[in-house]
Amino acid sequence: MRKVLLVTFALSLTAITSCARKPPTSQPTAIIQGVKVETIKTSTVEDYYEAVGTVRARNSSVIAARIMGNVVKLYVREGDRVRAGQTLIELENREAGTQIAKARAGVRESTDALDEVDRNMRAAESTQQAANANERLANTTFSRYRTLFERKSVSPQEFDEVRTKLEIAKAESERADRLLQATKAKRAQMLARIDQAQADVSSARIYAGYSRLVSPIEGIVVSKQVDVGTMATPGAPLITIENNASYQLEVAVEESQLSNIHLHDQAHVEIEAISNNDLTCFVVEIVPAADPSSRSYSVKLALPNIAGAQLRSGLYGKARFISGQRETLAIPQKAITQRGQLTGVFVVDQSGVARLRLVKTGKAFDDKIEVLSGLTDGDEIVVDGLSSIQDGSRVRDVHPVGSR
Repeated sequence: MRKVLLVTFALSLTAITSCARKPPTSQPTAIIQGVKVETIKTSTVEDYYEAVGTVRARNSSVIAARIMGNVVKLYVREGDRVRAGQTLIELENREAGTQIAKARAGVRESTDALDEVDRNMRAAESTQQAANANERLANTTFSRYRTLFERKSVSPQEFDEVRTKLEIAKAESERADRLLQATKAKRAQMLARIDQAQADVSSARIYAGYSRLVSPIEGIVVSKQVDVGTMATPGAPLITIENNASYQLEVAVEESQLSNIHLHDQAHVEIEAISNNDLTCFVVEIVPAADPSSRSYSVKLALPNIAGAQLRSGLYGKARFISGQRETLAIPQKAITQRGQLTGVFVVDQSGVARLRLVKTGKAFDDKIEVLSGLTDGDEIVVDGLSSIQDGSRVRDVHPVGSR
């Protein structure tokens, strides 16, 4: 009996405490003002593929030395604008002057030797002419004596003497011909030697020009790896110049998406570092070889010149390639609220109370964002005035049916 009384007393005390804690029903929750509610529904959006990449100049040049030497003069710094043919660096090259003088001396020596050969050739031509004339005379005399010998008008000894003179004249003529040919060959050798000496002069001048490094393009100096006194080695980069008149965005495209991208396709490019970051660009190059580490392809889009003054190599950019249309549930981006790592929206129930509901978002479409899960077609969400509400806030008054 005593136990029954204790249990009855405990239950009565619990009931009294519960009644004391229950809020009075006569004081309704206040409605939050300035809140805009919108009914969401499925809509048609443009489907796209987004790739990220880096801005690079279409035309750039890395200046390197062809000879080894100390930098004696440096005419530019980073950020300087240069024109094509402008001198950038001068290297020490003391051997160049010596090589040029040596080559010029070879030209003079060969020219003097050619003059001597020309004199010898003129003498050989005169000897040949005299030998040919003597041969003709000996041949004519021999013909006459042969006729007289046949008539028994001259002795055999006289005839033999005339025939011997003809043979001697022919031998002299042949020797003169060979001498002239040898002289002509010597002259050809001297001409070749002169050409070689002149080529040596040109080569020495070119070698001397290697000490003076000039810009091959017009642009801006973006990097400098040397200072006065630095030892320049062949092939080592010294200065990098970019033509800042034209840039392109190089993005990495997954191999599964490459078949949907073609040359001259249009894409929307966004570069956050410039003021006008919504650009319309076109595909100008698709690199056919994939990166073996990322299995992606490089796609290059030409950036308009209107942004050239603000563009620089290395800027981050995004390219959006339109691939078609599809149905999706998209809500205004301003309706999204972040709670740490969680993303949610305030959904208004039938009683007019806003409840925070976690959602999973997808792609962004201008001022809207795709909702993959958490909402259904026909839900009412808060799209404006989120800063003044919290979970459980009443955003509108709902009267029961028949209360009016």
